[in-house]
Amino acid sequence: MRPRLRDERGSALVELTWLGILLLVPMLWIVMSVFQVQRGAFAVSAAARAAGRAYALAPTDAEGRQRAVAAARQAMADQGVDNAPLDVDVTCTPYPHDCHAGTSVITVVIRSRVDLPLMPSALGGDAPSFALDASHTVPIGQFQESHAQP
Repeated sequence: MRPRLRDERGSALVELTWLGILLLVPMLWIVMSVFQVQRGAFAVSAAARAAGRAYALAPTDAEGRQRAVAAARQAMADQGVDNAPLDVDVTCTPYPHDCHAGTSVITVVIRSRVDLPLMPSALGGDAPSFALDASHTVPIGQFQESHAQP
């Protein structure tokens, strides 16, 4: 007697469905993560540019710092990354204590991070994130407008 062969019709569809699910879910997470990181990179770059311009246009260094932070937060919010942590670092050369002096160069560095999507913190501590930073340099011209009244 010959052993009966099992009828396997339809099993390829089941296998393809499970294989598709097992491959598509990680691929979907990778694509969503890449888009989230790219959005964060655009936001940090725009924030650095806006903060540098705001600092350079301010009349004093103290007010420039406040304007730079506000401009960076607004630029991040415009890109939809308003809940991300934000660190604004301003340096200037060659006059470290007067960034608005003629011929100084202001450098603004923005540091932030974006959390990767669909990854709960229950999987082992903090939610995974991707660190981002950007810098923007603004030169102050040698000749500046005088604010003194004649």
